[in-house]
Amino acid sequence: MMRSRGRARFGILVPFTNTNLEPDMVLLRPDGVSLHFARMGGYDQDELPDAEQMQGLGAADLAEPLRLLLGVRPDVIMYGCTSATLTHGFGFDRGLAQQIKAQDITETVTAAGALVHALEFLGVRRIGFASPYVSAINDMATNFLAEAGVQTVARSEVGDALDNYEQGELDEQAVYDLGLAADHPEAQALVLSCTDMRSVETIARLERAVGKPVITSNQAMMFQAMQLAGIGEAMTGFGQLLERSRL
Repeated sequence: MMRSRGRARFGILVPFTNTNLEPDMVLLRPDGVSLHFARMGGYDQDELPDAEQMQGLGAADLAEPLRLLLGVRPDVIMYGCTSATLTHGFGFDRGLAQQIKAQDITETVTAAGALVHALEFLGVRRIGFASPYVSAINDMATNFLAEAGVQTVARSEVGDALDNYEQGELDEQAVYDLGLAADHPEAQALVLSCTDMRSVETIARLERAVGKPVITSNQAMMFQAMQLAGIGEAMTGFGQLLERSRL
């Protein structure tokens, strides 16, 4: 029987319009881990989530949502927006993780940092990149990854500028097609970036199609959080990354 608590507590900071991060984490939740969420702002829900909006989210004051989340005494805190730190750069992402960790002894994972961590774990240096972001953020994302030693050899975009809700409303087929379009013979893995894109449900299907690992923001965050919590057993159904021992 699946337990809802007793092994570890994961606290997750969620952008306030995001509708997919929480369901994804429920799908990925290991036995005995409880999930606790707090919402964060710093951007306008009615504006396109462009670089300026996402930079605003990344720079937003986390004092109140973090204070409330720390009330459950989580073992790991996840910062659940990839583009918020992608748009500021690799150094900012590392600094934010340390800033959150400094509030408590709690370990911290950021979505963007988790992507890099997963690629390093798999020994991947060349990727195909897909996201629902506007092109300017994709440029920043590939620069961010380049700072971490990861080369983007192919990139797939949605074509239209999606608003905060349309990104989360992409269905599984649209996400699959977006990921497939990012494949390239030189890519060692595919990265599907965005905590509000329904990527988790397409990982296994996409890996079968391309014959290589598929890394998503939410899957990568859960992978790193489980490592930090000492949860090492393999998990099936959500890609090669989680099928490997983490300890």
